[in-house]
Amino acid sequence: MPTSELQVSENRFKISADASFLMDDNYSLESVKMYENAGFDSVWFADHFLPWQHSFKYSPSVWPLLGVAAERSRSIPIGIDVTSPIGGRYHPAIIAQATATLSLMFPGRIYLGVGTGEALNDGRFMTEWPDWKERMDRLIEGISLIRKLWESPDYFDFQGKYFNMRKIFLYAKPKINVPIYFSAIGEKAAIYAGRYGDHLLTDNSPKKCRDKIFPKFEEGAKKANKDPSRMERAVLVLGGVGNPKQIIAKLRKLIIGGEFLENIDALDPREIDRHAQEVSDEMILNTCYVSETISELIELFDQYKSSGANHIIYTDFSSDPFATAKLFSEKIIPHFRRSLNNA
Repeated sequence: MPTSELQVSENRFKISADASFLMDDNYSLESVKMYENAGFDSVWFADHFLPWQHSFKYSPSVWPLLGVAAERSRSIPIGIDVTSPIGGRYHPAIIAQATATLSLMFPGRIYLGVGTGEALNDGRFMTEWPDWKERMDRLIEGISLIRKLWESPDYFDFQGKYFNMRKIFLYAKPKINVPIYFSAIGEKAAIYAGRYGDHLLTDNSPKKCRDKIFPKFEEGAKKANKDPSRMERAVLVLGGVGNPKQIIAKLRKLIIGGEFLENIDALDPREIDRHAQEVSDEMILNTCYVSETISELIELFDQYKSSGANHIIYTDFSSDPFATAKLFSEKIIPHFRRSLNNA
């Protein structure tokens, strides 16, 4: 069964959580159980070698993290948003093997998000940091190799521009197809996401999603003879609910420097940290979704739903994430479940 059919047959609006910023000194992953008990559709973790900012001191290897998260929960899917099989930190064959192994251990619960990478994380592992076009070409070729390793019934040779392997075969194949979420921030990337991914992963505003990103994604999907209606359009949303000053302070400490970098190929989290202190409160409010009430957050999600999004992955920077998860469980998730039932 094709991945897209497997994953979108429910045809509903999904609400998931990114738990990347809820680490503690013991990497206890209590957030996974919290989100599962609250009724979220999935939990996601970023893949970084270094954190965006020095003031966020946690940057574990995501691969053991995914396995532990799946083991400590019951049935909630676990995703990675995103890894970069472009030949820097990771050869695509290693990503294929690691993901397939997790999928065998936790069938139907592992989602793979992929992207072109960042110099901060991947550039250190390459002699020269390629431009965007080469990284995109590497990503597309890497996805092709990953899928062939998952699907090929026999040994094969792979000859590409960037990856060449002779007499290879993956013994640990996923029994249930693993969906590949293709990260795309711009319009060109969105076309590639439609052509080569199973689903889209972006972080744009509702208006830009509606007017630019989603149409390009659908254009790419149709070029590949896919049905866009059976593909997810997932959006990463950074925000928080509650006291705006507390949320802004948390955003500035953990991630906001990376959001405002003029040079996206910056290499030093300490420098990015210093940059974050120069970002004004107003700039943060115009970039992230700081909500004082649950009603404001529901309105935002409704805007995304109206734009064509069918999956929100929410990264919470509230002062009390457990309280926010409770609000999602009692207010937000039931609201969208009722909307589905009444549709």
